Amino acid sequence: MKKKLLVTASTFPRWEGDTEPRFILDLCKALNEYFDITVLVPACPGAKEEEILEGVKVMRYHYFPIHKWETLCYPGAIVPRIKEKKIRVLLVPFVFLGLWMRLHRIINDFDVVHAHWIIPQGIVQSFFKKPYIITGHGGDVTSLNFGIIKHLKIRCLSRAQKVTVVSNALKRTINEMVPNVSVLVQSMGCDLKKFSQQNKVNNFFSQNDKKVALFVGRFAEKKGVKYLIEAVKKIDILLVIVGSGPLETELRNQAKKYRDKIIFLGPKSHNELPIIYASADLFVAPSITAADGDKEGVPTTIIEAMASGLPVVASNSSGIPEIVQDGYNGFLTEEKDVEAIGHCIRNIIENSELSSRLSKNAIKTAEKYSYDKVGKMYTNIINGDI
Repeated sequence: MKKKLLVTASTFPRWEGDTEPRFILDLCKALNEYFDITVLVPACPGAKEEEILEGVKVMRYHYFPIHKWETLCYPGAIVPRIKEKKIRVLLVPFVFLGLWMRLHRIINDFDVVHAHWIIPQGIVQSFFKKPYIITGHGGDVTSLNFGIIKHLKIRCLSRAQKVTVVSNALKRTINEMVPNVSVLVQSMGCDLKKFSQQNKVNNFFSQNDKKVALFVGRFAEKKGVKYLIEAVKKIDILLVIVGSGPLETELRNQAKKYRDKIIFLGPKSHNELPIIYASADLFVAPSITAADGDKEGVPTTIIEAMASGLPVVASNSSGIPEIVQDGYNGFLTEEKDVEAIGHCIRNIIENSELSSRLSKNAIKTAEKYSYDKVGKMYTNIINGDI
């Protein structure tokens, strides 16, 4: 009989075809072969309280009496949602309480819990005796490391059966905070059946002879999009920006004077992205360390881009250099270095032999992150075999 695994998270598709990040759903699909899985995530207006989503059982817990005000977690992530509208911080204790109340009712139905993100899932889980694995993804590890929150994070990490993070950089941060905790590094993955060079459509963006640089992600401070917009102003290229978020108005205003070379496509679903990736010529991830310490883990967008055959220009920041190897599958720049970003983009688009070599190596790199491999690794971690 399969173990009953409860997966808790705060970023998850709200419905079929949603534009929200789906790496937790994809991991659960890979783990479905080995466990009887149920996912528990926050409710939001328009989403079902219970459903089977692509073969995975999903439950959504309410955290505020007026359900239309349950707006803390979607679209985007909790911290950017608060930055967008400060009053949402009042919903934070309700999310903690709502998760605790639902766990209190159902926790005994499961053998083990896999909590994604230390805040709030890991902290709430630490108040129950059920064995749990905690996975840190980025800002939940690097930010809010002070006061009572830091104390609760240390408590959560110390009580976990296993602690995993998606990059070595995050592992170092945790070990600085809790030196005696053993931390395993295991990234999220990519659906290699979906993301491939085979999806390429010529002139998909009506770019004609122009090369296309692509960005996919949230419009949040740590993504560094404003530096990318500045970097392309002197390059004969089309920059395609996919996503949405609290900085959207600011970024669109910045790009107005470059409207002949920058287009915003808005958020796109997981089914739309494979063609978008494959039809571009390179991918750019200009991530930075945000003012509050928030950093990337290993963005799944980079893995998806590589699987689609794109060379990558990215910041030498947090876990990014663990996948982007300078001169092998892309180029690394220092954070906020507009000149370097532009130089690397120009180097790729003006040298077809270099671009082809980086592309082939990018595909080789992505093959290491197939969800078949990632799912087996997390199965061993959850079962205590690692």
